[in-house]
Amino acid sequence: MHRDLLASTLDNSEEDVLKLNRTSLAARTRVGATIAATLFVAFSGTGCVVGGVYAYKANAASAALEQAKTLNADRLAEYEYYFARENLQKAMEEAAEASYGDAIVFADLAKESANRAIEQARAAHRGAGR
Repeated sequence: MHRDLLASTLDNSEEDVLKLNRTSLAARTRVGATIAATLFVAFSGTGCVVGGVYAYKANAASAALEQAKTLNADRLAEYEYYFARENLQKAMEEAAEASYGDAIVFADLAKESANRAIEQARAAHRGAGR
């Protein structure tokens, strides 16, 4: 009789543990989803998401400007190179003031101009037989 009681108690405790694990997993999933949603709303409200977009675009513009400099675009395509440089500088100033929308526009302009400078510098190198 004691064995039957002990066996039924063990069976019940295993079921209870399984139920507890399922309940715990569901609760953790709900809590995780709530935390993720809260963080997304908090960060998107403060401009972190837009700031990330700016950082990506400014980094791309900076890389293009460095490539242009390597190709001597500061001498071979002066207008495009310096236009890109000044727009990137303005993008950084706007980002420092948390005007990320304007900063993104200036970063895009900087990248486009740097790419034109790269094209012109490469054309000048081809024309010179380099």
